[in-house]
Amino acid sequence: MTELSETETTHREEWVTPMTDSANPVGKPDGQPRTLRIGKILAVRNIGAIYVWLVIVLLFSVISGSTFFTSDTAKAVLNQYAITGIVGLSVIVPLAAGVYDLSIGSIMGLSGVLAAYLLQHTSMSPVVVGAVVLLLSVVIGLANAFVVAGLKVNSFIATLGTGAILTAITTALSGGLVITGRIGGTFSQLATTSFGGIQIAVGYMLLIMLMLGYWLERTQSGRQIYATGFDGETARLTGAPVTRIVTLSFVTSAAISGFAGMVLAAQVASGSPDVGQSYLIPAFSAAFLGATQLRGGRFNPWGTVIGVLLLGTGNVGLLVAGGPTWTPNLFVGCVLIAAVALSATHEGGRSRIRRLLTTKVGKS
Repeated sequence: MTELSETETTHREEWVTPMTDSANPVGKPDGQPRTLRIGKILAVRNIGAIYVWLVIVLLFSVISGSTFFTSDTAKAVLNQYAITGIVGLSVIVPLAAGVYDLSIGSIMGLSGVLAAYLLQHTSMSPVVVGAVVLLLSVVIGLANAFVVAGLKVNSFIATLGTGAILTAITTALSGGLVITGRIGGTFSQLATTSFGGIQIAVGYMLLIMLMLGYWLERTQSGRQIYATGFDGETARLTGAPVTRIVTLSFVTSAAISGFAGMVLAAQVASGSPDVGQSYLIPAFSAAFLGATQLRGGRFNPWGTVIGVLLLGTGNVGLLVAGGPTWTPNLFVGCVLIAAVALSATHEGGRSRIRRLLTTKVGKS
């Protein structure tokens, strides 16, 4: 592997997860002693959400006593917010590339309804149905990319428009009704299988987190995604295939959100045409909150999952404490505003683009 300059080496280490550096001896190549590096890792600016999360746990433990601080509550948070976590992970790739995908809720709704419809009206096996739904999700991602990268429509407006079209298709397919039937059989095991009280959807969330983390932080294309998000024109001038990156980000988002829609349909044993929209705000809240954690302003899967669990803990705690049913929405809205405000304080400079694109990534 080509040796890096001192500047490139220092920058590269900013992208490596703290966990991979924890075993390094005192006296890193950048000259920082172990105590200083640990101090930066544990700084409020780096993992402030974890401290807030711990405060929330402590607060509701005091308010609700033994009712809240139990393993059942922890399992409830994981099980109830695993799909929210998957949807949150679906938006970080487009956000990292500098575009929005507001069609994810509509993709979720269409995926669940289509899966239920095919199972109800055809003899397709659950495996074939899953493959068809994922293929359609990829096609939707390509359509979003064409509108944004091909027709040069702002991603915010474009995905709002495609989302509305998908919602109309979903309503037409379902007749505006919830579809039940054969989806409650073998297909439901896609989400209801559990291990020690923890549903398999939690495993999906963690697996997607690890896959995205490796891709974004350990591959050249992942670094090009971040570079495009910092400044697309500068990234293009330095050789990044910006159009292909934007296309890939939309396809990834659509595929993950389509999968989340299937898992949700399997979980509730029905396909509902309007169920996906309720996941939109929590997903973006978690993604923006996650961008303030661990990676200094970069959208990342680790921080997103932390954000989801923080939101889930707060919402479940409010309900356990006997709060009104509207308090979770209030909590999520406040977190979203705070997360966007905090993430706006982390801005990468234009000079970082060339380092991102020219840093050599070794084989893992």
